[in-house]
Amino acid sequence: MIDVSGLSHVLEVDAESKTVLVEPNVPMDQLVEATLKYGLIPPVVMEFPGITVGGGFAGTGGESSSFKYGLFDVTVNWIEIVLADGQVVHASKAERHDLFYGAAGTFGTLGVTTLLELRLLRATTHVELTYNSVASFPEAIQKLRLAEADPSNDFVDGVLFAKDRGVVVVGRLKNISQNDTSIRIQRFSRARDPWFYLHAEQILGSSTPAFKEAVPLIDYLFRYDRGGFWVGYYAFKYFKIPFNRVTRWALDKYMHTRVMYHALQESGFSQKYIIQDLALPYSTVQNFLEYIDTSFGFYPLWLCLLRPSGQTPLHPHSANGRYSKKQETLLNVGLWGPGPSSHDAFVQANRQLEHKVRELFGMKWLYAQTYYTEEEFWDIYDRKWYEALRIKYHATTLPSVYDKVKIDLDAQRRRSVSGVWAIWPRSGLYGVAKAVIGSDYILSTKGRDVRGLGCLFGVLVLLLNLLTILLWRMGKVIWLESTGGLFSPPARQERLQ
Repeated sequence: MIDVSGLSHVLEVDAESKTVLVEPNVPMDQLVEATLKYGLIPPVVMEFPGITVGGGFAGTGGESSSFKYGLFDVTVNWIEIVLADGQVVHASKAERHDLFYGAAGTFGTLGVTTLLELRLLRATTHVELTYNSVASFPEAIQKLRLAEADPSNDFVDGVLFAKDRGVVVVGRLKNISQNDTSIRIQRFSRARDPWFYLHAEQILGSSTPAFKEAVPLIDYLFRYDRGGFWVGYYAFKYFKIPFNRVTRWALDKYMHTRVMYHALQESGFSQKYIIQDLALPYSTVQNFLEYIDTSFGFYPLWLCLLRPSGQTPLHPHSANGRYSKKQETLLNVGLWGPGPSSHDAFVQANRQLEHKVRELFGMKWLYAQTYYTEEEFWDIYDRKWYEALRIKYHATTLPSVYDKVKIDLDAQRRRSVSGVWAIWPRSGLYGVAKAVIGSDYILSTKGRDVRGLGCLFGVLVLLLNLLTILLWRMGKVIWLESTGGLFSPPARQERLQ
């Protein structure tokens, strides 16, 4: 095993060539902070500040600028990679181009990337956002296509709040003075600021079909960090905490993605949530959205356009004419929400989702839960190309990409929330405690004031939940129910709903 945790430095920013030399364990917020000192930013910045450069390259990553620039790996000029036989080599479009393209999106199964050079572009102070309301799946798709075709746009994404209600958000890089009164300035990074998706939904209630405002650049780039898009809402629901501006402010330090996703993994709840990103061509994406509405029924859904590149990592091959060889824009659908409470039903729901994507000529991002059998996986992805690359670069002793991304169903069943851990809210508290003790919590609060009242409120909530567990164990459930259900655990089948 190679420890790359120390490779966490931005080594050089070249303002003249607009490039940055960076090690793989540098997170997005550190990268942006370093390049902004030179008035530059990466063309594609993943929306969570803790995602690393190496993770974005090896695991693929797209954002609202990907309709224009493609996936994150497309912005990489060259890499330094340690092969399995110990060789340290460079790879780029001009040198070992097959390794360069193959290393992107194959999860470190061809070697360990230790250095990358990224392209940069000129930064501005703000992003001017236009929120366009939509009232149907076809209208959302049409407005996304129109936004994609406009070369003056720099960012495009959308959020569907229901089948008949959503918003397409278009952004343009702008230099705006803080004293400019001609446009409203909205922030999303402070505890008192709204979560982005809630703000967008509130705008839908206005009478203006296209609402405009300006957002500071960093606030825009990491606008989904607080609340983890909307996954944070489920934490409030699980702990039976009122979901409002006061509670979101008080518990803000727990609601950043570095802490939230650590807690999600440690608590075991990641085995209970559908976590999928699925990209489909325009021709079939409406059918897919209809399927999601009927089969899963939870909202919001995230929509993000992905520009094709000539070398999409592990693109489904065209065996039997199943996938088009023509490169076309894909519309990514982010599907993140509670799944069935039964483990078997949960697995079945994910497998049906994977089969539907395949039926509609789409592809899924492999960072997410992957339930394909090995035969199914290699029927979709080009094994011949991949294995030839592993042989050429001496990588056959490394785990394969399927080994890296597959779900171990037996291990998942063992980790699922059951038995004594199913007693509300034991597993949830354990996940929060592990996240708070870990370095992710420290990173999420670094450089910001810790609000005394917020800490007190958080401790109070934890104490009340601990009291619930003690009373449960003492057989005092009847007393809990007499309080009107304020602290009582939900019915078994509704715990994660």
